[in-house]
Amino acid sequence: MKSTSLQRIPLELKLTKLALLGTLLVTVGFFGEVFPILRLGFADHAFRAIIDNILYLSFLGFLIYGNMLYLFSRIGYFKRLAAHRPATEEELRGFYNTTAPAVTYLIPSYKEEERSIRQALLSAALQEYPDRQVVLLLDDPPNPKNPDDLASLVQARQLPEEIHKLLYAEHQKYEGAAKDYQKRETAGLLDLKAECLRLSERYQDVARWFEKQTKLCAINDHTDALFSEKILRARALTHHEQAYELLELAQRIDDLPAEQAKARLHQEYCRLSTLFSAQLSSFERKRYRNLSHEPNKAMNLNSYMSLMGTCVQEIQRKDGLYLEETTSQPHAPRIRDAAYVIILDADSLVLPEYALRLIHILETPGNEKIAVIQTPYSAVPNAPSALERVAGASTDVQYFISQGSTWYGATFWVGASAVLRKAALEDVGTIHCSAGYPIRKYIQDRTLIEDTDSTLDLIQKGWRLYNYPERLAYSATPPDFGSLLIQRGRWSNGGLLVVPKLLSYLSTGPLSVSKICEALFRFYSLVSMAGISAGFFLLLVWPYANELNTWWFALVGVPYYLLYMRDLQLAGFWRRGEILRVFALNVLLVPVLLMGTLKSLRQAWNGEKSPFTRTPKVLERTQVPACYILYAFTFLFWLVTAASIDFMNHHWFDGAFALVNAGILYYAITRFIGLRNCRTDLALSWQSWRLRHLPGPWDGS
Repeated sequence: MKSTSLQRIPLELKLTKLALLGTLLVTVGFFGEVFPILRLGFADHAFRAIIDNILYLSFLGFLIYGNMLYLFSRIGYFKRLAAHRPATEEELRGFYNTTAPAVTYLIPSYKEEERSIRQALLSAALQEYPDRQVVLLLDDPPNPKNPDDLASLVQARQLPEEIHKLLYAEHQKYEGAAKDYQKRETAGLLDLKAECLRLSERYQDVARWFEKQTKLCAINDHTDALFSEKILRARALTHHEQAYELLELAQRIDDLPAEQAKARLHQEYCRLSTLFSAQLSSFERKRYRNLSHEPNKAMNLNSYMSLMGTCVQEIQRKDGLYLEETTSQPHAPRIRDAAYVIILDADSLVLPEYALRLIHILETPGNEKIAVIQTPYSAVPNAPSALERVAGASTDVQYFISQGSTWYGATFWVGASAVLRKAALEDVGTIHCSAGYPIRKYIQDRTLIEDTDSTLDLIQKGWRLYNYPERLAYSATPPDFGSLLIQRGRWSNGGLLVVPKLLSYLSTGPLSVSKICEALFRFYSLVSMAGISAGFFLLLVWPYANELNTWWFALVGVPYYLLYMRDLQLAGFWRRGEILRVFALNVLLVPVLLMGTLKSLRQAWNGEKSPFTRTPKVLERTQVPACYILYAFTFLFWLVTAASIDFMNHHWFDGAFALVNAGILYYAITRFIGLRNCRTDLALSWQSWRLRHLPGPWDGS
């Protein structure tokens, strides 16, 4: 929501409270109607009907629970927005008066496009923060046999050096200007007005550099457009404004106290000298035998963070290359430690003030126990495809929910971008043994949602998490259904496994109203995908008795959907029927979420970790697995059949419900996958299966 809409907050709060009241009234009406039916079933010992009713009411109760939390999170979001007072420019300039805490950006990457990596590196390197380092954590196989993979890896390895060269010439220029100022100050030769004019000219030079980079930036899609606008063009405008402000300051600086004037000049020269001062490098853990090779993002991050603050040397042994700590080699390279680590996915971007504003919060007295601060990421706007736009719409509405959860102390770390306090990571770090080598884990990798799992580790140790109430981060949305189902399948796998940690946390310490609120939000976040997908699936396919079906059921979700539509509009999605498209996509994803839930249950049963599957970041469409296409069409056939049977038995409500969902599912299949793509992917899957399993001339038989 734009700041100009703050006057609408009282209205939004009133609407949300009305929606809460409406949900409560509908719930009371529903249970008032079905209670006599339930009592009669128990009296008659109709066990089949009792089981049906329990399943039905459990799902309905879970839906009402989720709807209520959505509305309460909306209240929390708008209250936080009304109370939000961002730090002033003067407060932020204070970072240039003292030694700012060191920050290291870690950008994990696995077979990402060169363009995505470049943009992520630049968005980190061009942050307005004094002391920053950017490290690209390449996780590709270090010696790929595929020529295309090798070429991509070589490109990625060269990127940090290329960007360093791009920035270094500018850095030297402005660092030299700052040193010249210090010489004039030391010699007592300062002309305050002349210094303001010099600074203004230097900032004009900076603005012209950003304008040049904007012109050189090729715009091939909406991600390029966002990068060009938010990272480059906006910076040019900012520095032009800064130059103009310094021209105005020149006219009145002689009227300021001398010490105040010198302090302002010192701040501006320090800021100028650090605009292009980022150090860039890359690191590849898979080159070394004694570092973890577990194929997941968590261990890629852990491998580097465990080396921070140490001197290391490479040792070649018979079985491969090792990277070991050393204290005996005086010239061994030292991996810089940092007070804060910022994790940024290679397909994400952060705005220039991201680090400065978030670390300002962390450095504010009273916030010493905040371990993670973030701005929940937004989708890249103006997506060209319907699927990417609709999936992005749900992401942007989720932003409101995440911000609202912070009001109730129930923030979860979202891994695409976040600032982590290194001391907190050290506090929850554990030592594990892998292939005979000790491995330090700061971020646990036992589930596919390592950020959620680590959130529970942190709060169990007394740390807090915080969502900063501004949109400062963007992340790519999968552009096709094949890559989207991989992402959502990973998200749905792991929440149930973390529930015992939450229960352990809740069992310690006194129980209070705030802790109960936190528990309700956290529990729902962990089980919502499993509960909604399983409940919705059972509601549609379970042959339950329909005696509890009333029109009250249809009314339960009305307040929720009305405000969801409003939130879509607040997020910038004004197209008619957008909420129906969001619902259609969710119906299409039900089998995906169910499979993720079943994998979680399997891991809970046998202890075997699910393999980490990365979301493909490729220009081509990702193939949809044949099993999923068959699931979708089987689901569709079942819904049509169930609707026909219900209509023949005069169960009009059930039949209408099944038929409407069948229509929505068919629309989703044709709109978000495409019938032609379904045929193509089925044919490719059949051909692949035949090559693997059937004898033929291709295998010499």
